[in-house]
Amino acid sequence: MIATDNDGQPIWRFLLREFKPKGKILTPFNIISVPIIILGVILIGFRFWKGIGAITNLSQEIPWGLWIGFDVVTGVAFAGGAYVITFMVYILNMHKYHSIVRVTVLNGFLAYLFYAGALLLDLGRPWNVINPIIGNNFGVSSVLFLVAWHFLLYMIAQLIEFSPAIAEWLGARRAHKILSGMTLAAVIFGITLSMLHQSGLGALYLMAKEKIHPLWYSEFIPVMFFVSSIFAGLSMVIFEGSISHKVFSDQISTKSHQSQRGIIHGLAKICTGTLFAYFFLQMLVFIHGKHWDLINTPMGYWYLVEMIGFVLLPMMLFFYSYRTNSILLIRVAAILTMIGVVLNRLNVTIIGFRWDMPVRYVPSWMEIVVTLTVLFTEIWIFRWVINRMPVLRESPNWVNEENKSQTALADDHRRA
Repeated sequence: MIATDNDGQPIWRFLLREFKPKGKILTPFNIISVPIIILGVILIGFRFWKGIGAITNLSQEIPWGLWIGFDVVTGVAFAGGAYVITFMVYILNMHKYHSIVRVTVLNGFLAYLFYAGALLLDLGRPWNVINPIIGNNFGVSSVLFLVAWHFLLYMIAQLIEFSPAIAEWLGARRAHKILSGMTLAAVIFGITLSMLHQSGLGALYLMAKEKIHPLWYSEFIPVMFFVSSIFAGLSMVIFEGSISHKVFSDQISTKSHQSQRGIIHGLAKICTGTLFAYFFLQMLVFIHGKHWDLINTPMGYWYLVEMIGFVLLPMMLFFYSYRTNSILLIRVAAILTMIGVVLNRLNVTIIGFRWDMPVRYVPSWMEIVVTLTVLFTEIWIFRWVINRMPVLRESPNWVNEENKSQTALADDHRRA
């Protein structure tokens, strides 16, 4: 029997129709991104043909560069909004934020998927990617083993969390009922994994004490990475949500449009608190480490730029904009926060890593193009999914009927 969609047509014909372009083709984003993606694909092919040294400036002394520092370590922090929002909605029952759960989970899933791909690019011998997962060479007690499994399992958990939207797109009612029942378990499992691997990425750098500048190294890097992932992820939610509400406004209901202001306002409050906690912890680490003599140095000035310009300033902006209910200032604070997270991750992984070497690592133009290729391809797929699946728009009517019947059944059980 040939599989059919909800309208009775063959599923292959439905998928073929869905892969056709929708909307305008000659948009500014398409014009900019397509040539970069084509060039990036060529460079990726060249990388696998000639080796990682053919297009990067990496060396034995600096084995991790832009693809790890930005694509993986920074990107994972920005994907932290998924575990924060699902925790707020499914565990704390803050239903005010329910309308942004799917788009946040989608953004997080795509981020992990593509940054795992970027990690594959960074391996000198990509076929050895299985080693950290099975514990070969490194052992099951290594941090890399834990991070690899956290990454793998969390991507599966996020896929399960998002799968009801896929089932609604395909009209698969039976699958939707099963997958919806798995959502809460996947959320709880995913939150646990995400909290562990956000800090686990920081734990990787605990072994590089002699290589990282003292202003950015401490035994509390895992804690700092975890705390910063909260406001990094929520700032990305504010930034991405503001853009999506303009680009995909035709898919968003009037009710969701009206609730956006309250959602952004609430997220600003959380960002204020977590930024304060992060700044307070950083000051404790700085004072405990007795690094006063390092402030009056070029790296010390750079440290002050990060802490004052991109931690303290956005924290104050978030607080002020929350008190005055200024959405514009909240968005400015979110952008400053995102820049600060990028600076912090790059300071730990690149700028402050082997800072005292006579010859410093500087990414090649080809590394930058490949990074942009990963980013633009992720945006393309994000846009494709948004335009076809019920992510921002309302679910089909049969889903609402299914939910009503389940609610009525639960009420009958309670009365019995």
